[in-house]
Amino acid sequence: MKIKHYSDVPGCPVEVTLDLIDGRWKGVMLFHLLDAGCLRFNALHRRLPGITQRLLTKQLRELEEVGLVLRTVYAEVPPRVEYRLTEEGESLRPLVEMLSKWGEDRLNRQRAKQARAPLLCSNKARS
Repeated sequence: MKIKHYSDVPGCPVEVTLDLIDGRWKGVMLFHLLDAGCLRFNALHRRLPGITQRLLTKQLRELEEVGLVLRTVYAEVPPRVEYRLTEEGESLRPLVEMLSKWGEDRLNRQRAKQARAPLLCSNKARS
């Protein structure tokens, strides 16, 4: 996270939001926590192929530090740790759903474009 004090923000609310969820994995973590409600560390790790345990831990701590994620440790053997969104984290649901919808639409457009590409090439070859 870059912004330490919100008095340092140059006045753009988008910057505040992006600062909180910046990075390759935080938005995806929020998506999965919104979807599942509550996940243990390993369950979340399985949903994020390619992320290291170290980076997952770091980014979860950052989300916890800013009040978007709640970490609950149960005094059991072996210890059980669960992650869920706080009320403020849950308030990101409309934003994350819109990002998901936009990404899905873009993928569909890209797939449709790729499916048409051979037809366009073969039509040009006949001309």
